[in-house]
Amino acid sequence: MPRPHHRFWPKRLPHALTLPKTSLWDNLATSARRFPDKAALVFFGRVLSYAQLQEQAERLAARLHALGVRKGDRVLLDMQNCPQLVIAHFAILRANAVVVPVNPMNRAEELKHYITDPDARVAIVTGDVAEDLAKADAALPAAYQLAHLIVTQYTDAFDPASDEGTPPAAWRDWLLARHPLPALEQGQVLAWTEALANYLPLPELAVGPDDLAVLPYTSGTTGLPKGCMHPHRSLMHNAMASAAWGNGTADNVALLVVPMFHITGMVSVLHTAIWLAGTLVVMPRWDRDLAGRLISRWKVTTWTNIPTMVIDLLGSPHFDQYDLSSLVHIGGGGAAMPQAVAQRLLEQFGLRYVEGYGLTETAAPSHSNPHEAPKQQCLGVPFMSCDARVVDPETLQEMPPGEQGEIVIHGPMVFDGYWKRPEATAAAFIEFEGKRFFRSGDLGRMDEDGYFFLTDRLKRMINASGFKVWPAEVEALMFRHPAIQEACVIAARDAYRGETVKAVVVLRAAHKGQVSEQDIVDWCRENMAVYKVPRIVQFVDALPKSGSGKVMWRSLQEAEARQ
Repeated sequence: MPRPHHRFWPKRLPHALTLPKTSLWDNLATSARRFPDKAALVFFGRVLSYAQLQEQAERLAARLHALGVRKGDRVLLDMQNCPQLVIAHFAILRANAVVVPVNPMNRAEELKHYITDPDARVAIVTGDVAEDLAKADAALPAAYQLAHLIVTQYTDAFDPASDEGTPPAAWRDWLLARHPLPALEQGQVLAWTEALANYLPLPELAVGPDDLAVLPYTSGTTGLPKGCMHPHRSLMHNAMASAAWGNGTADNVALLVVPMFHITGMVSVLHTAIWLAGTLVVMPRWDRDLAGRLISRWKVTTWTNIPTMVIDLLGSPHFDQYDLSSLVHIGGGGAAMPQAVAQRLLEQFGLRYVEGYGLTETAAPSHSNPHEAPKQQCLGVPFMSCDARVVDPETLQEMPPGEQGEIVIHGPMVFDGYWKRPEATAAAFIEFEGKRFFRSGDLGRMDEDGYFFLTDRLKRMINASGFKVWPAEVEALMFRHPAIQEACVIAARDAYRGETVKAVVVLRAAHKGQVSEQDIVDWCRENMAVYKVPRIVQFVDALPKSGSGKVMWRSLQEAEARQ
C-alpha cells in the first residue's frame, strides 16, 4: 500500500535510522567526554555538569554492584523529577541492571506489586515516598522483601537558601522536608549521600542493544499492571529519532516537567537530551508560574508537555511577565490540544504545537506531526522507522483512508513483550504482511494524506489530563474496601481534565446508611495514586449485568455520556 505521508516527510530526514551497537549508558559517557563542563541538569538554580552527572552515576553504579546488583537485575526507581532520578537511572544502566520506573503517586497497597512482579531486591526512592515503600515491603512474605533501599532527599540536589533555590510556597513542606530513613524488615537502608561516598570499583559495562534496559509498567483492561520489556535499542531509536525530528543540537535547552517515571518524559525528553548533550531544566511537578520563570530565566528552547499545562500557563495572571521568545519547539500528546489554544500559540508566538502519539509499549512516539506540516488535533504520521496501519479489529484487514479501525504498529521502537506474561504478549501482536505488529487497542483513521487521527478506544481507559486510568485496576483496589460489594468505574466529562474518574458503587447491606460517598473518596485517596481516585462516587442498588453475569460497564458509560 502506498504511504501518502511521504509527500509531507521532512526532506532533511531519512525515513528510517541506523542504530549504533551501543548501550544507553554510552550516550551519557560520550556527551560527558565531549562536553564535560556543559550544563546537563538545572534544578532550582543549581547546575550539574555532564562530567559531574557521569561521576555521580558511576559512584552510585559502583555502590549498586557492591550491594549485589548484577546484569539483568531489576532496580526500582520511585521519585518525582529531580537530578537524583537522572543519576540513579543511568547508574542502574551502568551497573548492567534494569530500571523499573514507578509512579511516586502510588500508595503502599499499589507498591507491593512493583516489588514482587519484577522480583526487585533494591529500590532507590525519595524521602517522601520511602515510608510507603517500606510499609508495602513489610506486608510482603519474607521471600519477596527488599534487601536494600537507598533514600535521597530533594534538598540533596539544591540549596534552599540560594536566590534561585526557593520553590513555590505550596511545595515547601514537601520539597524542603528531610524525612527520617525508614527501616526495612530484613534489609539495609542507605542515605543517598552515604551511597555516593565511595571509591568502590565499577563493574565492566556488559550490556548492549539487545539487553533489557527499562521495565515500565502499564495497566490494561484486566488485572494488575504489566511490565513492558524495553531493550536498550528501542529507547535508543526513539531518543535519536526525537532529536533528529526536532532539529535538536547540543544547544537545546529543554524544560523537563513531564514526569520521567512516564515513558514520554523518560525517552522524548531525558534520553533525547542526553543523546544530544542538551541541557535539562528540571521541574519536580507542574506549577505554571515556576514554568514561566524557568523558561524566561534559562532561555528554554524546547518544551514537551501535555496540553493542560499550556492552557494553564496561558491563563496565569502573571503571564505578561514571562518571556517565551526563546522557544522554538513546543509539542506533546496524551490529550488533544484545543484548536483555539493551538491557534493562539501560532498567532502570538509563531509556534506550531506539534502533537504526537505513542504508548508505553512503543517507547513513546510511534507517530508525530512533521514540524513543517503539522495538522491540529492529529496524531501525525508514522514516526521514523515506523510502519503503522489501520486494520479491522476482527478480520485484521487493512482499512482504506477515512475508515475507522485499530491502529497497529511495527518498528524498532516496539517493546519485546510483557514481563512474565507470555499469553498477554501473544494477544498483543499480529502477523501482517510478514511483519510483527503491535495492537494498540486504539481506534483511529488515516486521512488521504497519511495522517492518523484517534477516534475511539477498544480498550476501556480514562484519560484524565494525560494520565491514563485503567478502570479494572481502580475497581480491584476499591473491592478491598469492606463496605463495597461491587464497583464499576467509568469516565465522566471534566472541563479541565477532559475526563475524570467516576465510580458507580453497590454497598454491602450492613453498611448502607453508614458510609457516605465522601468516605469512599477519602479511602481511595489513602490507597491509590491521586490521579486514579474517583472524583465522583454514585451509590446504586445494583449494577446492570449481562445474561452471563458480567457488569455492563458500557451501558453505564453511555448513560453518563447522555447526561
